[in-house]
This record gives sequence, structure tokens and C-alpha cells, in this order.
Amino acid sequence: KLLLKARTLKMSALIAENNRLRDLLGSAAKLQENVLVAELIGVNPDPETQEVIVDKGIVDKVFVGQPVLDAHGLMGQVTEIGKFTSRVLLISDRSHSLPIQVLRNNLRFVVQGTGIEKQLELLYVNSTADIQTGDQLLSSGLGNRFPVGYPVGVVKKVKFEPGNSFREVAAEPGAQLERSSHVLLVFTDSSTEKTLKRKR
Repeated sequence: KLLLKARTLKMSALIAENNRLRDLLGSAAKLQENVLVAELIGVNPDPETQEVIVDKGIVDKVFVGQPVLDAHGLMGQVTEIGKFTSRVLLISDRSHSLPIQVLRNNLRFVVQGTGIEKQLELLYVNSTADIQTGDQLLSSGLGNRFPVGYPVGVVKKVKFEPGNSFREVAAEPGAQLERSSHVLLVFTDSSTEKTLKRKR
């Protein structure tokens, strides 16, 4: 009976993993770009650092700065590469920031990690800016790190204190930073050029 229960649990886990992979590959098809599926094999234990390790590296043509996504949104970027593994800094890390735009009105801001997995903050949001709870945030493509249009997160809180020049705006990442077991490493046209230049 115990063995049967263990087998049932294992089967449930396999079905759940297959469903996650199907969602991931569905996202890959929507991107219309070359992608590589990678598996998370480690998490940085330092509570001050939001970083994971994936099972793809130099032999797979992974490069520093490469965008990393899960089935729900942008997770982060590759910061260090080994022969067979790479380190990915998550968008929730305090040192990570990226240019975004609001889907509803194309307003552009910079979003930064807070060190908390489920919370991002928008920097320097003017007190008169048209931004509200529920706004969808996408990568803007500025800065040439992330291509335009990747889902980043959703605005969860907009607060304004009288006398302040800026609003306090918090967002939740779309990516399941604490739960994703597989990710997509994205190869864009510009990234392919970088790889070719590195080989010359």
C-alpha cells in the first residue's frame, strides 16, 4: 500500500511537470524567437541575493546578459557562465533594474528588485503620472538588455504622500520566481550577433 501511494505521488509529480513544460513551450512559441529550455539545479542560499543556477552553459552558447523567462514572464538575466551551468540574477534582486513600459498607456519607467521574491518597485514615478493598480508592465527594450514586450509584472500598490515629488509604486513579478523549475533562455537576433562576434 505504501509503495502504491509513493508511485501515485510520483505520477502526480510527473504530470504536473509535464503541464509546466507544456506551458513553457507554449510561451516559447509565442515569443517567435530562438529559445533553449533549461532546468533550475540550484538556488543561492544567501538571503541577500536572488540568484539561481541553470543546467546550460558555454557549450550551449549561453551568454552573459541573456534574458531568462518562465511560462509567465521575465525572470532575470544570465550573469555568469560555466562550461555546463550558468548563474541567473532574478529581477527581484536589489541590484537588478530594467526599463519597462505600462501596457495601457506606454508610459516608461525603471523597475527595480527589492530583495523580496514577490515585490518590485518602480523608481521615480512622478506624482502626476497616470499609473494605477492592475497596470500590466512590459519590458520596453531600452538599454538593449531585454527585447521589447516581455511580460514583467503587474502594479499592486500605488501610494502618494502629500509633499512628496514621487509616488510609491509596488509591482508583483509575472514570473513564478520561487516556483519555476524550468526556464527559457532567449536568443534574439542581436544576441546571435554577439555570440558570432565572440567566436571570431
